[in-house]
Amino acid sequence: MSRTSSIGDSAELEGNLTLSDRLKVFKNSHFDPNAFVTSKCQTMNEKEIRHLCSYLVDLKRASAEEMRKSVYANYAAFIRTSREISDLEGQLISMRNFLSTQAALVHGLSEHARIDSLWAVSEDSIADDLSNFDDGELSESEDWLIELLDTFEVLLAERRVDEAMKALEKGEGLANESRKKHSLSPTALITLETAIRDQRQKLAYQLADTISQPSTRGQELRSAVLALKNLGDAPRAHTLLLNSHHQKLKSSLPSLRSSNNSCGRSYTIALSQVVFSTIAQAASDSLAVYGEEPAYTSELVTWAVKETEAFAFLLKRHVLASSAASGGLRVAAECIHICLGHCSLLEARGLSLATVLLRLFKPIIEQALKANLKKIEEISAALAAADDWLLTYPPAGGRSFSSSASLGSAMASQPKLSSSANRFNSMIQDFLEDAGPLESLQLDGSALGGVLQVFNSYVNLLMRALPSSAETEESLEGSGSKIVRIAETESQQLALLANASLLADELLPYAAMKLLPLPPRMDEQPKRSSERQSRLPEQREWKKKLQRSVDRLRDSFCRQHALDLIFTEDGDTHLNAYIYTSLDDNVEEPEWFPSLIFQELFMKLTRMASIATDMFIGRERFATILLMRLTETVILWLSDDQTFWEEIEEGPKPLGPLGLQQLYLDMEFVLLFSSQGRYLSRNLHQVIKNIIARAIDAVAATGVDPYSTLPEDDWFAEVAQIAIKMLTGKANFGNVERDVTSPTASVSAKSVSSIVSHGSN
Repeated sequence: MSRTSSIGDSAELEGNLTLSDRLKVFKNSHFDPNAFVTSKCQTMNEKEIRHLCSYLVDLKRASAEEMRKSVYANYAAFIRTSREISDLEGQLISMRNFLSTQAALVHGLSEHARIDSLWAVSEDSIADDLSNFDDGELSESEDWLIELLDTFEVLLAERRVDEAMKALEKGEGLANESRKKHSLSPTALITLETAIRDQRQKLAYQLADTISQPSTRGQELRSAVLALKNLGDAPRAHTLLLNSHHQKLKSSLPSLRSSNNSCGRSYTIALSQVVFSTIAQAASDSLAVYGEEPAYTSELVTWAVKETEAFAFLLKRHVLASSAASGGLRVAAECIHICLGHCSLLEARGLSLATVLLRLFKPIIEQALKANLKKIEEISAALAAADDWLLTYPPAGGRSFSSSASLGSAMASQPKLSSSANRFNSMIQDFLEDAGPLESLQLDGSALGGVLQVFNSYVNLLMRALPSSAETEESLEGSGSKIVRIAETESQQLALLANASLLADELLPYAAMKLLPLPPRMDEQPKRSSERQSRLPEQREWKKKLQRSVDRLRDSFCRQHALDLIFTEDGDTHLNAYIYTSLDDNVEEPEWFPSLIFQELFMKLTRMASIATDMFIGRERFATILLMRLTETVILWLSDDQTFWEEIEEGPKPLGPLGLQQLYLDMEFVLLFSSQGRYLSRNLHQVIKNIIARAIDAVAATGVDPYSTLPEDDWFAEVAQIAIKMLTGKANFGNVERDVTSPTASVSAKSVSSIVSHGSN
């Protein structure tokens, strides 16, 4: 086999072969491991040898995993086959004993013609006949036989099992010796073998009865099972052993229900301890008698699974069902956590029943999760109907931070939320604290998914609280026909965003840390550490989904305010081509000032920035993005309005030089105030430049040189800056004949007239 074509070469190591293809070379009946290693390593360097070793280790792991999956996939058939094999072995032993007896009978018939009468004579009559012989005529062995028959009866009557087993062994030894040396007469030999068979059967019945007695425990139970096994009935002995433990467990259940029915936690502890200690004892007894024989180990596992299923049924009926239906998540989670703790003690005995409990308890816990989440959703909706959308500190006595030291240290001060958001946060904190034990049940993902779902529902309520939200109600999932108090003022509307952003950015992620495993310790198992690391990406993805829900609310907020600016109550638009195309019809040159819609946009953004400064303390980035998105929404609408540009470029009255100058001024005004407010994005800057360029091209298409009529860029910047100062009440131009509260009033100050006249040059 060449190095380039071998299964272990680098091309195959990096390939995508299936596990079956990779194992073909090892399945060959003539596979020689020494030759295989030699063929691979003789021309390899150290790096390639390490690569091969790594490949073989990975292949070993994959093969072990494949074997494990195959065993689990055919586990029931494997157990059934093992039982059948064990039963067959017992039948073969019985058949061998029967054939031995028949062979002795045939041998006796060949020597004595009277042997046919022996079958009609009972064991007692034969013994009596032998006792009637003259003592001088009996051999020493036959004399011992008479004594042995009497001993059998005495030992069985007195239940002296060990001595009876030794007597049977001696009898079998004498019978075997007699067959070889003919030391007993055929009649005596048949009598001995018949006695041994009958006494063995009686002893087996007696042992089975002993095993089944509730009072038989500990060493006495193991000794009886071992004796029955040694009699050749091992499968039956193991089944009786397991059934004995089952009966003891069953007899103890009524007292547990009567004494602990009033407290679900106490009943769970008592029941779990009894059930799993019984399973542990059964495993110990089975291992002590049978060792690790696969057939009996499989039967033990099957029995343990059935007992665990019965235990789960009892716990669900008496504790979990009522708790889950009423939303008692904490009770259900604690009970299951207790069960898993007792169950984990069995892993040292090779019994891993946690997956069985997980499969059985998962539906009931999911029911409790849904009941809790539905309750949170309903309470939040009821509170939102009466919320005044004013931010306040949480009420005294709340658990928002007191229950978590890490959360308290992370927050410098208590958060301010509206009343419904404070209650929502408190309920989520309680819910995640109650769901803490679900981490060991691997249901923390379901808990986080449920929190995300109710948060989305709460955000939908916040979106419904925005004015004019009735038109978009159908698109709000889960909102139904819930009544929500409308946030009338800008301050109240920004409070909606403050609620959602604070919950998504800080409060809910910190609360979710309660579901994460504890920080790593020096003595921690690698498996536990890897589980924690694997969940960190899930936590990050969960937080991104929370943020996307907040983005929906922010986009709805920006869209509504942009539409309020652009459209009138009658459905007309404030931002249309006429405000620009009509300027060139005027005889007199206009007083240069930003258009009314952009003045209103600036004033709205200024008000919101002032409110956000106090409302988003420590979260200034969110406020900046909000102002950025609102500005972009208005400008993008202008950029994408086909009707606007059709009138500008192809209408009966195309855009002229004065209209171009006004549009240019408006865009430069937006650039200036968004830049000074630090919410100018690259996208916004590029869209504005594209609008200006498109307007210039529209004027150029009419045959007018736009650049010959436009002032210098400094003129636009200065007029825009003057407009900002006048709109904010900070203008100081000396002699200003203008009411600064009226943005549309004419400007005739000397310091301004020079700029205006410059624009007419």
